[in-house]
Amino acid sequence: METRVAVISIIIEDYEKAEAVNQILHENGDFIIGRMGIPYREKNINIISVAVDAPMNVINNISGKIGKLSGVSAKTAYSNAK
Repeated sequence: METRVAVISIIIEDYEKAEAVNQILHENGDFIIGRMGIPYREKNINIISVAVDAPMNVINNISGKIGKLSGVSAKTAYSNAK
C-alpha cells in the first residue's frame, strides 16, 4: 500500500480535549514518525506537530477525527516524497 509523509499540525484551545487527541494519536501510533508538543501557557493553548508516514486515508482519518473535536483545530501538510 502506498504511503505519504505528512505533518499534522494541531492546536488545542480546550484543554479538556487533550486526552481525546492523545487517544486518537495512540490508536494510530504505528504510523507516527515523531511528535512535538508545546504548551503555550501565555495564550492557554497547546500546539502539537505530528509527523506521519501512512496511507492517505489514514492521514485524512486522523486529521478529520481530531479536527471534529470542539476546541481543537488540525491542518495537514503533505510531502511529495513517496
